[in-house]
Amino acid sequence: MLSIDQSPDRGAVTPATSFSLDGANIRFAIDAIRGSYDGKLSTEGASISGTWTQGRALPLEFTRATKEMAWLDPSPHRTQFIAVENNIKLEVLDWGGSGRPLVLLAGLGNTAHVFDKFAPKLSSAYHVYGITRRGFGASSAPFPSGDAMYSADRLGDDVLAVLDALKLNRPVLAGHSLGGEELSSVGCRHPERVAGLIYLDAGYAYAYYDRSRGDLGIDLIDLQKKLEQLQPGRGPQDPRHLIEELLAATLPGFERDLKETQKNLTEAPPALPTPALPPISQAIMAGMQKYTDIRVPVLAIYAAPHATGQPFKDDAARVAAEARDEAATVAQAKAFESGVPSARVVRLPHANHYVFFSNEADVLREMNAFLGSLPSQN
Repeated sequence: MLSIDQSPDRGAVTPATSFSLDGANIRFAIDAIRGSYDGKLSTEGASISGTWTQGRALPLEFTRATKEMAWLDPSPHRTQFIAVENNIKLEVLDWGGSGRPLVLLAGLGNTAHVFDKFAPKLSSAYHVYGITRRGFGASSAPFPSGDAMYSADRLGDDVLAVLDALKLNRPVLAGHSLGGEELSSVGCRHPERVAGLIYLDAGYAYAYYDRSRGDLGIDLIDLQKKLEQLQPGRGPQDPRHLIEELLAATLPGFERDLKETQKNLTEAPPALPTPALPPISQAIMAGMQKYTDIRVPVLAIYAAPHATGQPFKDDAARVAAEARDEAATVAQAKAFESGVPSARVVRLPHANHYVFFSNEADVLREMNAFLGSLPSQN
């Protein structure tokens, strides 16, 4: 399902869990939003009339679009598909422009189309591209079949493959949200390939791992891998060094993570139930890695605190939630700032997580200043 009038990302889709056609009767379900549809195809095949149920039942009619009614992508880009691995192609958008190449990477669940309105405001000074990662939008979506298929470094390698195909010489990469892990994967392993990295509310633990604070999700992945190596035939013949590492650092660090999480759960109100992540998103979350050695110029923009937009029972609850969010975000921003000496860290109070929407002018100003400070490519 593609909701082009309800989302700034026309490439993002919500996968149907099931779909059936029995004569003229059509039914589909979308578990991610707890919705289902029962309808009947008209005799001439021009419309479907039925009922959409999502909490309550509502009439919903689909009409086949005519040439005049069809919704067209208004963003001035060219689309191509680039092979990054056998049978895996990524959608790459090219907004054109001249000057230094600038490549935009979307967050988890989004596609390069999330930048459709933002990118043209950069193309007057830079040649702007966008990449839709594997598993989303029009890019290939291989079903997860191993730990490496959606690991952070695999996704980083996809970006490098696109840079090779486009013959881009040391571009600047700008990533939103989870796109920060792809930035860090490239910046840590192949700093010679890029001129700089821009983190758009993307410099969190998956992009820069702060050893002094840890992270429950990433440390859990690390712990699971080490515990698996203790199983007979799965790890080293002599496991003494692994056991020493577990006892000295891994387990104490994980205990610290649990205590911090317990504290946060005690202080915060009960969270609303959320649907399970799709398998590909789960695979990406399970493929996070620890990046600590980013060796290129960096601009990191944080929303601190975030403007959540969610309702609170009273002002005291709102203030407490903002304080928790600001403390966690500022701590991560300071860790990034001290751990990556090349980083310019900017905090935007009460900005949305999509900082390039909520604070477009601020983000453009900071990006242009950063890009202008980089050595010339000539």
